[in-house]
Amino acid sequence: MIKRLIVICIAIIGSCAYAQTGTASPYSFYGIGDLKFKGTVENRSMGGISVYLDSIHVNLRNPASYVSKNIAADPFDGESRPVKFTVAGTMSDVKLKSNSGDANTNSSTFDYLALSVPVGRFGFGFGLLPYTSVGYKIDDANENNDLIGLFNGEGGINKVFAGFGYQISDKLSAGLDISYNFGNIQNQAIEIKYTPEGELVQYQTRENNRSDLSGVNFNFGLAYKTMINDQLELSATATYAPGSTLTSDNERSFSTVSLDGGTFQVARVWQTQDVDLASQNLENTELTLPSRLSFGAGLGKPKSWFVGAEYTLQNTGDFSNPVFRNNNSSFEDASQISVGGFYIPRYNAFSGYFKRVVYRAGFNFANTGLVINDESINEFGISFGLGLPVGDRRLFSNANVGFEIGKRGTTDKNLIQENFINFNLSLSLNSRWFRQRKYD
Repeated sequence: MIKRLIVICIAIIGSCAYAQTGTASPYSFYGIGDLKFKGTVENRSMGGISVYLDSIHVNLRNPASYVSKNIAADPFDGESRPVKFTVAGTMSDVKLKSNSGDANTNSSTFDYLALSVPVGRFGFGFGLLPYTSVGYKIDDANENNDLIGLFNGEGGINKVFAGFGYQISDKLSAGLDISYNFGNIQNQAIEIKYTPEGELVQYQTRENNRSDLSGVNFNFGLAYKTMINDQLELSATATYAPGSTLTSDNERSFSTVSLDGGTFQVARVWQTQDVDLASQNLENTELTLPSRLSFGAGLGKPKSWFVGAEYTLQNTGDFSNPVFRNNNSSFEDASQISVGGFYIPRYNAFSGYFKRVVYRAGFNFANTGLVINDESINEFGISFGLGLPVGDRRLFSNANVGFEIGKRGTTDKNLIQENFINFNLSLSLNSRWFRQRKYD
């Protein structure tokens, strides 16, 4: 049964990676796309909090977790902590709602692949994850419901990272992640022209843009855990990612195209002319990645339950993109409040599988930092999930499933509201590489 579950999980995650479309959100038109990485499935199932750190799950938002150890909460009774491996994928179903109609869309994504290795007071982490994603198709119509513009885009930014942590004391740990960001964003726009008689003009003009992005950023983390009495443990965490820059190599061209009169799809590309961006000082530009600060705290009984809250502030008001600008959007500082926790009936039960299952739930509210038509784009979500034990029960490996239900945006001022349902799936597998010998 367990082997079949692992095979099913790997097959689903693999299909997400193979069929990846990233996002289908019209809001990915702005900035550098949708923020895809929102923590591990365990984090997201608890409203997005990353306060809780233990020795059997990877926490990709706080590098101090690479060495997280607390004797009271350690299921390995002081023996060597496991090497932790995790991989995840997400499937999303989104209903787009506007004043003029509704539409449904879906997407599948690979979320992350990571490894964490504890070595004494040190710990190391490595991984790969999509950071942002662009994927939209937008049709613009006038008051007569005539199509006057076609916009589509794809791409995004990926992140490969390496980090280390250090156990300063039994209660305090610190860590640092170094990430290399890379990827590209491509978009096309057609302003549709008609004859005085209302017929589609034979030749239309399409603008083509591409930016290849790269850059380095850092993430610092602290974690503090202490027993405040025989039953309760206090956890507190903080992370800070300073502002950084992405180098952008840009290309722009204009193509003469003809459109199919029935579907308005491009039927033929006649010729393409490159734009001299160097003369406009736009061939090589820099984008500002905003700084990010988060801190949180929680209370719980080790190996039994935990409740925590976290606040995140991102300085997105400093974001700028000199290549792609429009008059109806801007950025303000983003923020998020997350509350969540988990419950385990009996983590080491010898009988009764569901007594060892981790039950998670939470909610969050976020100001995304994007402002369109003077309207702030907000997001609200409720989440819940399960941590299902798999394999050797002495290693506490698990398959994690999570569900998120929420909405983003509004229908005010001719905007679009997204009502989404996300299904998240991950494997969190542990292995003993450095087990201490008890007998010679």
